[in-house]
Amino acid sequence: MRDAARGQGVRDPTRESAFDLLTAVLEGHRPLEAALDGLPPQAARDRAAAHRLAASVLRRMGTLDAVLEPHLRKQPPEPVRTVLRIGAAGLLLLATPGHAAVATAVALAKARGLTPFSGLVNAVLRKVAAAGPAALEELDQPRLDTPAWLWASWGPAARVIATAHQTEAPLDVTVKPGHLAPEGGRPLPTGSVRYPAGTPVASIPGFDDGVLWVQDAAAALPARLLAAKPGERVADLCAAPGGKTAQLAATGASVTALERDPSRLERLSGNLRSWGLQAEVITADATAWVPSKTFDAVLLDAPCSATGTIRRHPDVARLKRPRDVQTLTETQDLLLAAAVAMLRSGGRLVYAVCSLQAEEGAPRILAALRRGGVRHDPFKPEELADLPEALTPDGFLRTHPGLWADRGGMDGFFAARLIRT
Repeated sequence: MRDAARGQGVRDPTRESAFDLLTAVLEGHRPLEAALDGLPPQAARDRAAAHRLAASVLRRMGTLDAVLEPHLRKQPPEPVRTVLRIGAAGLLLLATPGHAAVATAVALAKARGLTPFSGLVNAVLRKVAAAGPAALEELDQPRLDTPAWLWASWGPAARVIATAHQTEAPLDVTVKPGHLAPEGGRPLPTGSVRYPAGTPVASIPGFDDGVLWVQDAAAALPARLLAAKPGERVADLCAAPGGKTAQLAATGASVTALERDPSRLERLSGNLRSWGLQAEVITADATAWVPSKTFDAVLLDAPCSATGTIRRHPDVARLKRPRDVQTLTETQDLLLAAAVAMLRSGGRLVYAVCSLQAEEGAPRILAALRRGGVRHDPFKPEELADLPEALTPDGFLRTHPGLWADRGGMDGFFAARLIRT
């Protein structure tokens, strides 16, 4: 192992890119996907491998730090800790051979201008390699990997949620009506089709032909619960990247999709073209936009903390703070009020957030009821017959990653339905 660690030519572009991604998230406070877009051009396979490595570190960062801590006499600079985390993730999570994990970590330190710390990296990771997976056995890994404020906010469900976050999410797709589920996928009771984690979506039959799109099983539920009908006027607010817009358009409804970010709107439009679906696409802030005619139904998938997507976007747990939730709830209230104003009398509104935070769910609906003009229309057991555990006693939808554990889990979502009075 010593000879390998001292060797030259063991630089690994995947680990160097993973280091850059982690630095962007942990020091630059940038979302992982945005950081990925900022990487220099590289082979798609190397890019995907770097993303998965960085996501593994973010997903298990608390556990990795706990393993490293006994071997550190003092806290190293953050870039050095990032190198150590990458090396430890290779050793303990990704089954990288010990000599390779240590050698590439030492080379990574040198490649990123941390040569004075290369001896420390070598020594610490050799000790981690010697301990092996046994170093994980006495650790409360789900709790270590979850920021304390999130653990506290999830209450009794915290452990099952945090445990689900430890593994990469499977890939779910929604298939256009009239098309068969592609081979190799597992049809889910709610209509989505599931593939193993790490499946390249481009490899799924029908993707290039626009007959399916990526959409977590939970994310597909709000549009289905809106139950748009052919010929209805339907609005999809905050619509990008377009999965829910596509679901609504596929029903035969006349769909208007709003998105205030022009670049995201361009992506939405491109997706709809690829899928062969049509919608009126408008660049506008939903809180200020006034339609020329009211709608029969509105879907509001509101901006939120996105804590329900941590298993797919582990950077969320490292970037979000409690104060963010308060700011978001204010925006959600504004959007709800605007959405209600867009409805005809008797029209229906489904409010949804991909959040596990209680503040972004039922309290927002109660606030809307206090403002008046709407009544709560609880979801009925028959509407969630395929997922009865997601129906709350108050008639809301509430999913979390611990549901369907034997099938691979699902994102965390809250949804509620209101009727304009």
